[in-house]
Amino acid sequence: MKIFRLLFFPVLLIILASEGCVPSKPIEDEELLSSERLINKLEANRRKIKNFEGVGVFEIESEQFSNSASFQIIMQKPDSIYFSVLGPFGIELAQALITKEKYVFYDALQNIAYHGNVNDNVLHNIFKVNLTFSDILDAFLGSVNLTPNLYKQPSNYSVDGEEYVLTYTDDDKKLTTIYRVDILQLGITDYKFVSSDGSINLEGNYSKFELIENVAIPFNIEITNKVENQKVKIRYNNIYANAKGLKVKFDLPVDAEIIEW
Repeated sequence: MKIFRLLFFPVLLIILASEGCVPSKPIEDEELLSSERLINKLEANRRKIKNFEGVGVFEIESEQFSNSASFQIIMQKPDSIYFSVLGPFGIELAQALITKEKYVFYDALQNIAYHGNVNDNVLHNIFKVNLTFSDILDAFLGSVNLTPNLYKQPSNYSVDGEEYVLTYTDDDKKLTTIYRVDILQLGITDYKFVSSDGSINLEGNYSKFELIENVAIPFNIEITNKVENQKVKIRYNNIYANAKGLKVKFDLPVDAEIIEW
């Protein structure tokens, strides 16, 4: 029996060690997708996320404003965003609840709440970037709306190392869009909007992906608007998606001053 144990345990250790070192599936063994199937899968994955909650650090760099802060965001697609700016020890400094039509922004330091109709100026004042409501949803989720390309063939499609590369050229707008997609996780790692003179108008970089609801979601997001000289960096600590019964609790203090703006 002792001899059996002496032989058994080394063998067991070898088996366990070999199981822990199973290599990931190589790119060569992965079925490469056609451009049509790839776009359909990417857009289907984007639409799988119905609600989203994240906590992290939000950083903005621009000529007019540069700052960073901890934040919490809760999104109910396609029509509401709750955004909270947090100070030291998680103290809430400001909150905003925004829909496509209305918004409420509460400045906790001043105890003032602003409300009114949503427009580009309102979104810029809250988020300090020039993005539409839909673009803000996609930016915080680290996704790209590919709906316009669902029924279009790319002007160029190739595989570069571990990534698909999709290129779409719009002759009317004199704009070329390039997407790079991780082959294994099917996450967009990089995209660029390039003008006819070769200059980059907008660039997005996504990294540190995790599969949530079987969708590759980046924890690190960086979007650069070179035309407006603006850069947004988002670093998530925690992300939750498609939670049942997700609700936003946003109650203004009874003594808050309310201003329509």
